[in-house]
Amino acid sequence: MSVTVSPCDVPIEWSLSSRTLKDKPFKSLHWSTKKSKPEVWWRGPGTEEKLHSFTGKAVDTYSGPSHPSASLYILRLRCKQQNTRTAVYFHKGMGPSGMFPLLPADSRLHTLGVGMTSVTLSWAPSASITSLAHVDHDYNYCVLVNLDQNYPSLCAAQISIRKEQEEKEEKMERGRRVTVWPILKEWWWQQWDTYAEVQSSISDPGDEYADLQCVCQGTETVCTVSELLPDTPYYFDVFVIDRVNGTSAAYKGTSAQTHGEARPPITPLKDGELRWVTFRDRGSNSQYFSFRPRGWQQSGLLTLQSCDKNVKIMVSVSIKGKVLTSQGVGVDLVHIWLQGSPSYLIHLEQDRPLASQTPSVTEQDLLNGLMASVKLQVSSAHHRRGVPSLPSTLQIKSFNRLRGCNSVTIAWMGTEERSLYCVYRRKVGNGEAKTVDVLSFPAPCLGPESRSDTERVLCKYFQELNPRRAVTTAVIGGLEPGTAYVFDVYLMRRWGIPIKYTSKMVKTRNEC
Repeated sequence: MSVTVSPCDVPIEWSLSSRTLKDKPFKSLHWSTKKSKPEVWWRGPGTEEKLHSFTGKAVDTYSGPSHPSASLYILRLRCKQQNTRTAVYFHKGMGPSGMFPLLPADSRLHTLGVGMTSVTLSWAPSASITSLAHVDHDYNYCVLVNLDQNYPSLCAAQISIRKEQEEKEEKMERGRRVTVWPILKEWWWQQWDTYAEVQSSISDPGDEYADLQCVCQGTETVCTVSELLPDTPYYFDVFVIDRVNGTSAAYKGTSAQTHGEARPPITPLKDGELRWVTFRDRGSNSQYFSFRPRGWQQSGLLTLQSCDKNVKIMVSVSIKGKVLTSQGVGVDLVHIWLQGSPSYLIHLEQDRPLASQTPSVTEQDLLNGLMASVKLQVSSAHHRRGVPSLPSTLQIKSFNRLRGCNSVTIAWMGTEERSLYCVYRRKVGNGEAKTVDVLSFPAPCLGPESRSDTERVLCKYFQELNPRRAVTTAVIGGLEPGTAYVFDVYLMRRWGIPIKYTSKMVKTRNEC
């Protein structure tokens, strides 16, 4: 004979004993208790021998010859932790009972591959499925996945699934009780969701495996579990089920953690460093930078400028995954004030230009040093809260009355902050003035670093506390009569990208 005990979800203690009674009970014995006759009988005098004992939550089987002298066998089961379920199977005769599906010698679950959202598993086939005996039985595999643990048995998995469903229904019921007068639209959707859940739960009452959510089911020994979360640990179990006898056998489960999302490289930015960011045609359109401001104030000023008006650039600044600001970057300077964190993550993303759009950056711009798409600088030197003050206008004005044969006078607006202003000039040839728009050169993001020292005329400091009177002038001499010149003014600061004023073309007089 054989006795098989299959615990459900917690360990149990069980033992099997044979008891030999000395005498049979008297026929005239008065039954004064509610206990049955066999129970009174085996509690009488006799000898008892323990045949087998086991403690744990694995399926355990005792098999051996029957005892001729034994009057009866006693099976004792005990659980110290909690109320639980246990299945007991008895088989009389030689050989295996055939009640349980057979497991292979290697009952481990193997991991073939792990991805970011999927895991591929394999296992050795069960002899119950590969043999011809499965013609008369309904055997199949069931693969389960969860976030908590490996299950020792199919019963433990069913109890866990039902417990989760009960907790979910109880939570929904509490929500319905709190919302006494729900909005009609929300009430309608709640009723629809409830109806859908009820319909999905209706199944064959005789099918005890209806509540199982098998990710793979059938007779194949390879399964790919998909739609998983990245960088998350999962537990996988495989059970071979005999639906005719209502039994199952559990393979040894395994666990695996999906791969995390590919993290792009993060480039640290130095305080005050001027950096050119390049987005290559076939490269990534996204780049990340980090910045740690100096000083206890933990503040800084981020300045950006795009080099191509036909390419859309987006910048976002975040702290520990929380986005502080996100905005577009154009040919005009963008200032972003940073404060309140020891570290910032700066993300630049470029949208590819449309096929109908051609980049506005010319080959001449590239020859003059323009090798990037965005120009940025971040500095802790700007201690004034908020973005810095900018000139009220970036136009350069020339005075016709002060225009001579060898000199011109230009003027521009400044700010109330003491800053350095540098003036550059470029002689325009007769043919050039007719063929190209000289005022569009150089490109907006090209600063003084792209200009020749011979083009620099002067540099001067200027400050005016009254913004309406913040006008400064410069007399440019040493010019040729009857010649056109393009003048550029740059506002130089210890922090931030230099600000370029709109180019101004002035022609000297032919005769004076």
